[in-house]
Amino acid sequence: MTTTVLVFHPRMDASRVNARLARAAEDAAAAGADVQVRRLYELYPDFRIDVEAEKRVLEAADRIVLQFPMYWYSCPPLVKQWEDDVLEHGWAYGSTGTALHGKELALAVSPGAPAANYDHEGSFHYTVTDLLRPFQATSNLIGTRFLKPFVTTGTLTLSDADLEAQAAAYAAWLTDADLEELGTFE
Repeated sequence: MTTTVLVFHPRMDASRVNARLARAAEDAAAAGADVQVRRLYELYPDFRIDVEAEKRVLEAADRIVLQFPMYWYSCPPLVKQWEDDVLEHGWAYGSTGTALHGKELALAVSPGAPAANYDHEGSFHYTVTDLLRPFQATSNLIGTRFLKPFVTTGTLTLSDADLEAQAAAYAAWLTDADLEELGTFE
């Protein structure tokens, strides 16, 4: 299974968590896993996305992972720009848009607040999964299987040891051929 990780972090040089997770994915690739890591903000700092190149990357992947920090309960702006530009009608969706059908789509997200805040009874009143539903709807539209996300909460207070454990878990998750699909009402 070919896994492509698209890392969207606008300030990777200042990132602790996403930088470490990206390195874990790159280490998995270096160890022989069929994982490719692309750092989109480095590729497209001007937001001018090479749509045809991105389509080729997606066509070659069996599993597509969007990795990003959660900002204001959502994604960094380049993720949305990438979706708008690359997931074109007639290619990714619509009556002739079947290029991604049958592939897997997964998210690896890192909200800053502790996990307890992301609960219906918590201070935010929404789970991380609730906040990611628009991505699941996009997955439904483009014909991909939407997998349960890899979530790293509490990034603002995550210890070094916990980050290392999370990085190891991420590498294992990326190379697991049997990830669960996310249900509609989980």
